[in-house]
Amino acid sequence: MAEVLDADLASRAKSELEHSPVPALRKLSVQQSGEALVIRGRVLRFYHKQLAQETVRAVSGGLRVVNSVEVLMSGV
Repeated sequence: MAEVLDADLASRAKSELEHSPVPALRKLSVQQSGEALVIRGRVLRFYHKQLAQETVRAVSGGLRVVNSVEVLMSGV
């Protein structure tokens, strides 16, 4: 039963990102891995990485959130 709930949480977290008003978050992925939700993908700003983490944390249902989003460095 817990695994079904976790899968539902991963789907809900992905849906929250897909419907974000911030376009950078819409292509990120969320998958359940054990007792955690893992966020993956690439963004251009550290702020977007943090925003994705907080968006997923809000619907994580107490699961740990692992933020594996890569911030791309551009022209620095």
